Amino acid sequence: MDTPLTVPDPAGATELSCDVLVVGGGTAGTMAALTAAGRGANVLLLEKAHVRHSGALAMGMDGVNNAVVPGRAEPDDYVAEITRANDGLVDQSTVRQTATRGFAMVRRLESYGVKFEKDEHGEYAVRQVHRSGSYVLPMPEGKDVKKVLYRQLRRREMRERIRIENRVMPVRVLTHPDDGRAVGVAGFRTRTGEFVLVRAGAVILATGACGRLGLPASGYLYGTYENPTNAGDGYAMAYHAGAALTGIECFQVNPLIKDYNGPACAYVANPFGGYQVNRHGERFVESDYWSGQMMAEFAAELASDRGPVYLKLSHLPEETVGAVESILHTTERPTRGTFHEGRGHDYRTHDIEMHISEIGLCGGHSASGVRVDAHARTTVPRLYAAGDLASVPHNYMIGAFVFGDLAGEDAAKYTAYEGEMDRQQVLDAHELIYRPLRNPSGPPQPQVEYKLRRFVNDYVAPPKTGAKLSLAVEAFDRMSREIAGMGARTAHELMRCAEVSFIRDCAEMAARASLARTESRWGLYHERLDHPERDDADWLHHLDLRKSPSGAMEFTARPVEPYLVPVPEFAPPGGPERHLGEVELVPVATAGPREAVPAARPVGDAAGTAAEGPAEGAPAAPSPRLLELLGLVEDSPGLDVLGPYLEDADPAVRAAAVTALGETAPAGTGPALAARLRDGSPRVRAAASAALRELVEVLPAEPVLGDGLREALDVPDPAVRTAALDVLRALRLGDAPLYAAALADPEVDVRVGAVRALVSVDAVAELARAAADPAREVRVAVARGLAAVRDPRPGPLAPLLDDPDPLVGGAALAALAGAGCPPEYAARAAAALGAPAWQVRAGAATALRAAPAGLAVPALAPVLADPNADVRKAAVLSLLAHRDDPAARTTLAGAADDPDADVRAYAARAAHAVH
Repeated sequence: MDTPLTVPDPAGATELSCDVLVVGGGTAGTMAALTAAGRGANVLLLEKAHVRHSGALAMGMDGVNNAVVPGRAEPDDYVAEITRANDGLVDQSTVRQTATRGFAMVRRLESYGVKFEKDEHGEYAVRQVHRSGSYVLPMPEGKDVKKVLYRQLRRREMRERIRIENRVMPVRVLTHPDDGRAVGVAGFRTRTGEFVLVRAGAVILATGACGRLGLPASGYLYGTYENPTNAGDGYAMAYHAGAALTGIECFQVNPLIKDYNGPACAYVANPFGGYQVNRHGERFVESDYWSGQMMAEFAAELASDRGPVYLKLSHLPEETVGAVESILHTTERPTRGTFHEGRGHDYRTHDIEMHISEIGLCGGHSASGVRVDAHARTTVPRLYAAGDLASVPHNYMIGAFVFGDLAGEDAAKYTAYEGEMDRQQVLDAHELIYRPLRNPSGPPQPQVEYKLRRFVNDYVAPPKTGAKLSLAVEAFDRMSREIAGMGARTAHELMRCAEVSFIRDCAEMAARASLARTESRWGLYHERLDHPERDDADWLHHLDLRKSPSGAMEFTARPVEPYLVPVPEFAPPGGPERHLGEVELVPVATAGPREAVPAARPVGDAAGTAAEGPAEGAPAAPSPRLLELLGLVEDSPGLDVLGPYLEDADPAVRAAAVTALGETAPAGTGPALAARLRDGSPRVRAAASAALRELVEVLPAEPVLGDGLREALDVPDPAVRTAALDVLRALRLGDAPLYAAALADPEVDVRVGAVRALVSVDAVAELARAAADPAREVRVAVARGLAAVRDPRPGPLAPLLDDPDPLVGGAALAALAGAGCPPEYAARAAAALGAPAWQVRAGAATALRAAPAGLAVPALAPVLADPNADVRKAAVLSLLAHRDDPAARTTLAGAADDPDADVRAYAARAAHAVH
């Protein structure tokens, strides 16, 4: 039986010191540490878990939602769209940082080895998911982002500046008693219970969202949409340090898979042709996909007789479904495939039933967070916030990296604090941590947390009312005493108890802030049934909250700063701040006046993959050399040290050595990995293929690597041949004859890879010869590839236009939009608008985007009556390309009442574009 911990003496705390203290080793925290260290600061990175696997990013990332790539999107357009998505309540100076610095961050991440999807010419393959612009940049190897960042932290030059303390959990930011600046933190070690104090010149909070606020429908405490380790730590620490928080009433609510608390991933599926529909198969979302209004539409559809709601994939061809599966079942949630398999569901036969997540607080996906300026500074001097913790609306992953970088850059100018810590603050933090040890038989953390979060669901989740929110505040006040009485015996239990106190703080902030904003805004995020209208006259203001000197929660209505990018829909009134003080609760002790008779209601008031077995020839027990190898990796060994392990007789050791190469990437990594593509073990070959793909952005394009990849094209394993082609193409180490030879490969995936490679060298003649390939997938790739070469022409597409397969014919017609659609091809496209297959009709409508307006517009007008919504959508998008033509604008106006929400939404953009 474990011996319970004892309460340590606060005077015996372990003391650490640094110039810049970073709290949280996830997305923003890692970048903050790297930047601060790069500017010469001595950095201490604290993580309550282990930096190697911590933060939301450790679960993988399938793509970037807000990449402003030059030539594909403009920073001002992005700033305007985020302003609209957040109903005008935006500090545009912060959003503009992400817009203008995000692309440089993409390039920086690439230099580290993060891989973003590119086309055959090495251009970023940005896709349009939002109706307003193209911002979504897929990440084919997104599951490895955290590993790449950890590799940067462990580089020798970074280790000299960055000290990592894993399993240390801060609970309070310590401030100077005279000027209130941040001077460090108090916390404890989550394995031993040791009390820890840190002195710092500046403190950067990067602790992520409050993901454990609402309770999932499953009832599982940790089955949350957001990373469940993010319990609102930074929100509570910033609040108790005196920092202002803002937008806390703007909750995060997301669409998810029913009974599986993970995203349905429309961001992934939409570019492949998937979409959200009701049970009748009708698209219904009118709003853009990053607005709270979209979630309101989703909730309304779900509650109507048109529910349930689905992500529709069953209409897609086999190769597309396979591509979607390869992303959704690996990167975003590895257990997702297992979940569907357990239910006997397959995307080919079953669409994905969707539901709504529990509420959370998250700046990165809505707007609720610590108030920061354009340099990530909070209102407390020398205290910074970055990532999902900071209130920079819809900042997502790239914004977290950008603001981590900004915080690290600004904080690096400070040096370690050498004065005394405020004794009362230290004692208060000590009491918060260790009080459960004084009552080991008290209520356990899971029981108290479940009750707390049930109150959040019952009283705080939207739609909101003043009465329910007031009951919530009363409940959270009562629960302060229950939380103080929780019992613990181990350091791990102490950590969980501290997290419950953070969740309670966040719940009270959410309830009081929702009470204070007496209007509805952001769709479902803040829907007040007792104040159902948006009120820009009084409430186009930020709602800031902070802890007063007396300990009360006070509110201020802060005017929106003048816009840097005008947005006609909103006109911030400006003026002075309005100090609102404490929020007034609605009387809820009785149902109406105590002794009143029952009142009449007013008229009109309505109510995955199986685990791999032992490798061939492997010994019965794991080799002791595996432990040796794992011990070496932390010291970033060179190829001379790893070489013997790459040649080990045990395939498990060789595979582990390949993985170590991928993590450390010493000189000579590329050729060494290419050599392992010819390994006799499938496990080793798969590891080498994955590592090469992961490192492709940082590997030198040296001839010896090219030679190794060329030799791998003869390996019998088709996955190896595909990987070799991909890396040859990405590093520009191949040529047209080499790629053309691969068109004879017996494996379809290899031939598709060869087509992409030929596009990268603009080998039009070789591509055209592949138009006769027996596999539909290859011919579709050829059609798209002929439009993707640098100087596309319609002529080579001609043989594919009459292909009997509708997917091929549709792809070839759609390719004319990029290759050109002169009159003779426009006539063929117009004729194809009457084809029986909807894919051909949609491709024909797309082709006319590049045709002369005089031919395209009359041909497209009747298509707006096509029975297939995707065909009508393609026609609307093509008409938008001809919107300078009066007839096109007239035709688009007729689509305003289309039964499909997507068609209506795109048609409505015509008027906006003209103005």
